[in-house]
Amino acid sequence: MKELTAREEEVMRYFWDNEALFVKQLVEMYPDPKPHFNTLSTYVRSLEEKGFLSHESFGSTYRYYKVIGEEAYRNGTLKNVVKKYFGDSYLSVVSSLITEQDLSVDEVRKMLDEVEKLHNKK
Repeated sequence: MKELTAREEEVMRYFWDNEALFVKQLVEMYPDPKPHFNTLSTYVRSLEEKGFLSHESFGSTYRYYKVIGEEAYRNGTLKNVVKKYFGDSYLSVVSSLITEQDLSVDEVRKMLDEVEKLHNKK
């Protein structure tokens, strides 16, 4: 999965919160000062090229809709971070969290309990 820039992710949040949008609707949702229509249109086309959005035609205009949901993006991003920064080792991630966040033994046990519950559900 391709990575998003901060601005692309910002635009995607509107699509994750709404089913389908015209660029004009997207502009209206932004707080003041609103970005220019052409600016958002460029981001939307980029997101479509990356496979995050698709569109349906309504005459000479397009309504865009999400192809990749927020959870799928989040999971893909997490996998990329683990691979890039932790040598594809989830154990290294957990060790780093324990060390950096100074987690107590009780907090680690709670994490393990949650993992066991999730594993048992499968």
